[in-house]
This record gives sequence, structure tokens and C-alpha cells, in this order.
Amino acid sequence: MTVASAPRVTLFDGFSLRFGEGASRRLLEELPHGVQRLVAHVCLSGRAPRAAIAGHLWPDVPEDHAHGSLRSALWRLHKAAPGLMEVCGDALRLAEGVRVDVRELGAWARRVHDPKSCLADVEVPDVGLSGELLPGWYDDWVLLERERLRQLRMHALEQAAIRLVAAGRPGDALQAAYAAVHAEPLRESAHRTVVGVHLAEGNVVEALRAYDSFRVMITEELGVQPSEQMARLIRSLYTQRNGSCGARASRDALSSHSVGTAAKLG
Repeated sequence: MTVASAPRVTLFDGFSLRFGEGASRRLLEELPHGVQRLVAHVCLSGRAPRAAIAGHLWPDVPEDHAHGSLRSALWRLHKAAPGLMEVCGDALRLAEGVRVDVRELGAWARRVHDPKSCLADVEVPDVGLSGELLPGWYDDWVLLERERLRQLRMHALEQAAIRLVAAGRPGDALQAAYAAVHAEPLRESAHRTVVGVHLAEGNVVEALRAYDSFRVMITEELGVQPSEQMARLIRSLYTQRNGSCGARASRDALSSHSVGTAAKLG
């Protein structure tokens, strides 16, 4: 089975399943919701006992009823997408080779945080960088995974930006940092990463502009100021630049915009 022909399950921005090969490859959009929930649960949990799956998916019915619902969902899934799921004793798992966007995001995040991974492994993929996990689903197991994946995505984007700028690729680093900002506009660490990339590239005014934009936004939205950690970064930069008298580059960088920013910092 090639990567292109492998079944693919998408959970970000809603459930979808592409199944089949070549001309027969199709998008299964009409799976019953109970079958979708079964596939999504196994995608998120990996190999799991049938009893645990039945309990999570049908928590408000008697145990024998829950197991009957699980058998029915498995039968329907086999009719629509044979071979997608495997029964391993008393447990269920996806068949070998099935691709899942959530798992691809997790694999990329692990590579980003692995200091031994090569730079190519750090490059930001398209998968899972926007969109919510299974929007409109309110099961407890979905809500927990939704928050876990949100945090995983944000930390991975910030770490990718740090590694890319350290490798001399500030443009790609900024793309990763701004992807984090776009996903969570009020997250300070994402904005701090943007500022840090600008500073590493020597773009002082850009760093000050990014700081000021964030400061205005959270003041208007939340009525708070940036943390001391972020303010100290900019304040020390201003002090350092202001003390290097005679350097034209410093005077240009500390234009009226930067002086106004320093004044706001006190």
C-alpha cells in the first residue's frame, strides 16, 4: 500500500475518511455518527480494549447495550471501509498504514523537540496547524484531546521557530512564529517568539513594532499589560541601544516609534 493510496482519516475541522485505491478512491462522508465516533476514538487512543471503547462511546447505557452498539458500529464500518480497523484479541486498533492527521501532527511535534532530528524534520507541515479537533463534538474524551492537541501545536510551532532561526533561516522561523500567533492571538509566548526572531535577525524596529502591537491588543482585549519577562526584553534592548552613542544604526532604529514604546514601558 502506497502513501497516496492509504486510507486517511481527518479529525481537524471535522471528521472525514478517504478510502480505496486509484479510480475507486472515495470520500466517505455519510458514515453514521456512531461509526465516526468509533473511528475517531481509536485514532486518538491507539490500541484500546473493546470494553474501554464501549464505555467511553456509550457511557449512559447498560454495559451489554454498549457492547451491542460497538458490535453494530464495527459491522457498519466493515461494510463501508473493510480492513480499516483490526481486532487484536479483546482490543481494537487501526490497520497498518492508515494515515491520521492528528498522529502526523504528533509525530512532527516529537521531531521538533528532538535535538537529534535534522532540520528537514523541523520544517512546518500543513497538517494540523489550523482548525479545531472535531468541532461540535462535546464528549469528554474529545474535549480533553482538543486541549492537549492545542497545546502540542503551539509549543511545537514556537520550538520550530527557535530551531529555524538558530539554523539561519529567519524567514521560515517567522512563518512558524506567526502561525502560532494566528492560532492563538492572545498567547504571549507566541508573540515573544516573534519578537525574538526579529531581534535575532537584527530587525530592532520590527521587534518593537511586534511588541507594541501585542501590548495594545491585550490592553484592549483583557485590560492587562505584557508580562515583565516580555517587557524586560524590550526595555533592555532600548537601554542597550540608547547607550551606544554615535552609532547611526542605533539612532535610526530608535526612532520616534521606539522611543514611544520605551516611554510606555516606564
